Amino acid sequence: MEMANMGAAIGAGLAIIGAGIGIGILAFAALQGIARQPEAIKDIRANMLIAAALIEGLAFLALIICLLGILK
Repeated sequence: MEMANMGAAIGAGLAIIGAGIGIGILAFAALQGIARQPEAIKDIRANMLIAAALIEGLAFLALIICLLGILK
């Protein structure tokens, strides 16, 4: 049972690290796009927020699945 808990904790950590890297890449690309085309800031911002919400949602889902693995 302890190995399952450790596996779930490692899985949760990897999910959060992956989400952090994904949002970092997303923000970097959005800032580059805004720097190149300042007139497109509204479109870029809207698309960035939608993508960030999807990344966070998937990370939260992975975290819940890992925590459910600990509780079983």
